[in-house]
Amino acid sequence: MERFLDVRDLNVEFGSDRGVVRAVNHVSFHINKGETIGLVGETGAGKTTTALSIMQLVPGPHGRITAGELLFEGEDLLKKSEREMRKIRGGKISMIFQDPMTSLNPVVTVGDQIAEVIKLHSERISRQEIRKRAENMLELVGIPAARYEEYPHQFSGGMKQRVVIAIALACNPELLIADEPTTALDVTIQAQVLALMARLKKELNTSMILITHDLGVVAGECDRVAIMYAGEIVEYGSLKNIYKETKHPYTIGLFGSIPNIDKKDTRLVPIPGLMPDPANLPKGCCFAPRCQYRLPECESCHPQTAEVSPGHFVKCLRAQEGGRTNG
Repeated sequence: MERFLDVRDLNVEFGSDRGVVRAVNHVSFHINKGETIGLVGETGAGKTTTALSIMQLVPGPHGRITAGELLFEGEDLLKKSEREMRKIRGGKISMIFQDPMTSLNPVVTVGDQIAEVIKLHSERISRQEIRKRAENMLELVGIPAARYEEYPHQFSGGMKQRVVIAIALACNPELLIADEPTTALDVTIQAQVLALMARLKKELNTSMILITHDLGVVAGECDRVAIMYAGEIVEYGSLKNIYKETKHPYTIGLFGSIPNIDKKDTRLVPIPGLMPDPANLPKGCCFAPRCQYRLPECESCHPQTAEVSPGHFVKCLRAQEGGRTNG
């Protein structure tokens, strides 16, 4: 398969009153054409910051990318000017942000918000053609074109998310980044939105980065998975690698905290403790303070990423040594 996005050794820092916040640390992964990769982890793991880095939207002046390469179609996005990035954003790479309630302009009709994206990324196109394409996008996501002139407050949460998806896909991007696209929606609408995204991805041959904390969503939508913790990817591989050949203790903990309808457990089993302060990360393994499988050297030795089987990467000393980490 064609590899067209390659994130290599990405580092992102934020300056703060507490010192330097290391939000993303040595993150590497790639996406093939037409593939979906899931970025999974707790709030604060660095998932959204990684996505914003790809879009070159890390909030300044305190946030900055300090190292790494973001190769898109063989060219490093970090070397692009802001003018060049404006053409790429929305045209080749689009992002669906977390909350549809705040993603839309409340005083502009939904149709005009879609039309604005088409106008920005299309040359020599008439106003009538822009309107027609915007109406087609509404129809594509299941909204009647007759609602073109309506405002966001006239739509439900699920319909607003459909409008956001229409805006993101208006120019047929090659890569779609979806940041918790169903968080604010009820379960039934979540299923509808995910089914819609999967259908459009297939029809338009769009690759996708799906950011979520829901392992059930990942199982249904993704080809490969990257588990993030404290700004690092601690486990990375295919769905089979992550779900059937789990190696990292954090990934094991995530699966262990999911309710199982086949068992009569009266309580969930959460991962003890909290994620470390990104302004004061531990010297050794970041997960060691919460890990039931930790070795003495985990407290002082920061593990490197190792390939434990073809395409399956883990950042854990015990897993790399072949130790028992699966219960």
